[in-house]
Amino acid sequence: MADSAWPYADDATPVLDRLTAQMQAIRDRQIAVAADAPTRALDDWEGMREDYRIERAYWNDGGPDMASVDADVIATEAGTVPVRYYRPTTAPTAVDGAGMAEEGAGLPPVIVYTHGGGWIIGDLDTHDRIMRNLAHHTGAVVVGVDYSLSPEAKFPVPVNQCVGVIEHVVAQAADLGVDASTISFSGDSAGAYLALAATLALAGKESPISPSCLLLFYGIYGLEDSPARRLLGGPWDGMARADLEFYWGAYLGQPEDMRHPYVDCLSGDLTAVPPTYLAAAELDPAKDDSYTLAALLTRLGTPVELTTFNGVLHGFLHYTRALDEATEAFVQAAAFYRTHIRD
Repeated sequence: MADSAWPYADDATPVLDRLTAQMQAIRDRQIAVAADAPTRALDDWEGMREDYRIERAYWNDGGPDMASVDADVIATEAGTVPVRYYRPTTAPTAVDGAGMAEEGAGLPPVIVYTHGGGWIIGDLDTHDRIMRNLAHHTGAVVVGVDYSLSPEAKFPVPVNQCVGVIEHVVAQAADLGVDASTISFSGDSAGAYLALAATLALAGKESPISPSCLLLFYGIYGLEDSPARRLLGGPWDGMARADLEFYWGAYLGQPEDMRHPYVDCLSGDLTAVPPTYLAAAELDPAKDDSYTLAALLTRLGTPVELTTFNGVLHGFLHYTRALDEATEAFVQAAAFYRTHIRD
């Protein structure tokens, strides 16, 4: 194979030597914070979650102001789910004549957002600034979903909870003051997977609910191995192959679940997937999941936009306080969203 046909030539360079200056500064701060964290047993789930909340507090400080942020609890067939509604002060506008007909036309659109954290950590607080930015840049009401975490909740509970929240939002759209016909899904990392899995699950039950688009950030969609898995990931990002196996082991109830089309979404029926924006990180071992999903959707004729952000690690969306690429990801996703929301 000629070198020009091999897309991973630069991966021979050590990962940490390829970080942008901003990403390196962020990593330096993370190292300093981690130095003060207690040593945790691998099964100390609550301890790990508390450490993550402490670490994310700095990165969540500030962020765009909202018109309102309201909490609620939604009853689903898979259990009760806390949610949070982010209502922005901005309104969606047309891009190149597409999308919303005029600023503020009708009820605001709505995006259901599922957070990342390997299914075992993360909550509405750890991803607060992400959801504020998503609402601010898109002009949509963002519904954050605090699905039950693993290993206490195994697949398919989190998927079914996300589906239940989506169904509630659509059924109660008038009371919530949102336009259900514009509903879209979004998420980061494990949450990006949940957004895609919920799309497939809704189609599988022949639900009339169909998202306008998906906005997915560095998701894990079902690959168990890939060049990026072999060449990237390590103690610097918690994304080594052993780490990924640990996350899947906590999430799945049994090994054969890995073959389920709502777990290995890349092998599922993707015909119901709407226009999709995909953000990948160059130095992320999960980036091949995004590349593969983009290729499959393109083969189906589904509009898809894939951007790889160079010099950054998995999870970079958190760092809008200090990382230009994080803000640019929101800008690109919002432009894609406005283009396709009314298609």
